[in-house]
Amino acid sequence: MSDNSHIRILDPRLANQIAAGEVVERPSSVVKELVENAIDAGARRVEVELESGGARLIRVRDDGGGIDEDDLPLALSRHATSKIASLEDLEGVASLGFRGEALASISSVSRLELVSNTQDDPTGGWRVVVEGRRMEPRVTPSPHPRGTSVTVRDLFFNTPARRKFLRTEKTEFGHVEEAFRRQALSRLDVGWVLRHNQKTIHQLRPGGDLVGHERRLQALLGKGFLENALHLDLETGGLRLWGWVGLPTHSRAQADQQYFFVNGRVVRDRLVAHAIRQAYRDVLFHGRHPVFVLYLEVDPTVVDVNVHPTKHEVRFRDGRMVHDFLFSSLHRALGEARAGASAGGEAEEDEASEAGVATPGEASPQANEVREGAPQPAWQQQPMALHGRAEEGERKVSPDRVRAFMEGYRALHPEHEESLLTPQPAAPGAGGSAADVALAERQARAPFGATVAAPAESPGSPESTPQAAPRPAMPEADATKAPPLGYAVAQLHGVYILSQTERGMVIVDMHAAHERIVYERMKTQVHGGAGGEGGLQAQPLLVPVSLAASAAQVATAEAEHEAFARLGVELDVAGPETLLVRQVPTLLVDADVEPLIRDMLGDLERYGRSDRLEAHINELLATMACHGSVRANRQLTVEEMNALLRDMEITERSGQCNHGRPTWTELSMKELDRLFLRGQ
Repeated sequence: MSDNSHIRILDPRLANQIAAGEVVERPSSVVKELVENAIDAGARRVEVELESGGARLIRVRDDGGGIDEDDLPLALSRHATSKIASLEDLEGVASLGFRGEALASISSVSRLELVSNTQDDPTGGWRVVVEGRRMEPRVTPSPHPRGTSVTVRDLFFNTPARRKFLRTEKTEFGHVEEAFRRQALSRLDVGWVLRHNQKTIHQLRPGGDLVGHERRLQALLGKGFLENALHLDLETGGLRLWGWVGLPTHSRAQADQQYFFVNGRVVRDRLVAHAIRQAYRDVLFHGRHPVFVLYLEVDPTVVDVNVHPTKHEVRFRDGRMVHDFLFSSLHRALGEARAGASAGGEAEEDEASEAGVATPGEASPQANEVREGAPQPAWQQQPMALHGRAEEGERKVSPDRVRAFMEGYRALHPEHEESLLTPQPAAPGAGGSAADVALAERQARAPFGATVAAPAESPGSPESTPQAAPRPAMPEADATKAPPLGYAVAQLHGVYILSQTERGMVIVDMHAAHERIVYERMKTQVHGGAGGEGGLQAQPLLVPVSLAASAAQVATAEAEHEAFARLGVELDVAGPETLLVRQVPTLLVDADVEPLIRDMLGDLERYGRSDRLEAHINELLATMACHGSVRANRQLTVEEMNALLRDMEITERSGQCNHGRPTWTELSMKELDRLFLRGQ
């Protein structure tokens, strides 16, 4: 056996450099670790200073409790920490850093010095550095205010293999700024400062209330995020979820504005991501990503944060409960965002923005430019598919099957068609007498610009008037009578409905809006729920489908037998590695059952729940709703248009069609005045 095969204890610096490979990836990793230590020390203000993107200098200063002189030599040692002392502490970790590796690892790949003071006397303080291959700490006096400063110079100076993987200064600073943003969002009650090359990039005041929190979000994520986000705060069963979720119309091309915190810790968890993705499933345009800043508070003893060295991942004791709580909370919040409802709280009049509102901007050559992810006015969007054209990846359904389903659906719910296509009594202020309504209908159907005379009436008629009856209009001087989407005044090119509101004007894509209304009613009928009768209709298979399965899949099928039964699926165990599908929902009798069941088993095993089957059925219902909704170039009466607006106001998720496209947009009077330079 050669000498190289003997077992030996690693040199302390080499051991720390190996540990640094797990903890220190780039300058942003160093900033994260140092900032977490500052927060754990009780800091109310944290300053981060960088040079050359952090490769040359990283300095983090806080006003926390500081470190005693006697503890300073241990601060840069491996497996030395003040945050846990026993196994019980590890099972209920409430701090951000607890492994006792970060400072030792960073000091092994850089020139690090730590200065700290636990007293209010600024002349006190002590400085510690490590020297030599044995990394011996050396402590000397050094004046410093109460708190701690950690300075990291020349990152990876002694590990060239790691240093060559660093990117440009701009790229590395971008990563540091994102790490800073995450930490600043994790603690809204702490003041933050970020400087780069002697230039102040962010200076954030602490926020102790909702206004302060929203000021922080606006500074870090932009005004558009706050204007198009819903605030929520829900609590049940020891779980609390609060924060902000973006409206589906305010989506992004990349998942770059998604922040989720568990007990103040930034996490990227598959279970959490799956729950949020499910909540946005049928309201988000394909290829887009939602935006959110969410905070989950749970008992530290029911979550394991000691899963990964960087502590980005967590494991919940009851993952299914957490998943269901997140999904149901977000699904309900998005569903309650009705068309016409206010989005992100009260704002100043010149900055107010409703759900789905698109602000054209100042009258300038850049007036038509829209920020990435912001909802766009109808005239800036691509032509929408109004003729039932299938979206990419959309499931095709035969016309005969659609007709058969729609005939049966209309037989069960004739009121859905009647409420839209049958003239209804005029709304308050939207007409008046029967003669007024008849005249309004004739005017709506007349060619643009044509004059329609009022019908002659008997002299004794109480409706007799020498003037022509007015078209349906807004109630005068009474905002309480005006519904959120106002009253229809015209139809544009047989595609859009123009409606006058208290704020200005609303434009509605009538096909997209009716498509969502029909789709939501179909889901209620098929799946049951609020106002629904019954649930999924199931049909036994003439020949059961046999599936070869693993032992784990068989065990999952046995444990989740009742869950499958509730979804209309009868799944039996026929052997140690064989499953039989004997029954499926009626709508899926022609579907390929085997991959669907396998995907459901995989979801149940990984996340504790699955909505694959429901999503599969919803794809069919979405296509059927598209075929069953009003088409482009169909002339609607004023009553029909108003009926559609009222249905939108009471229908969940009516701000988007089944494919995630917006169904309406609004222009306020201030925005209209700006377009025409009124008051300029």
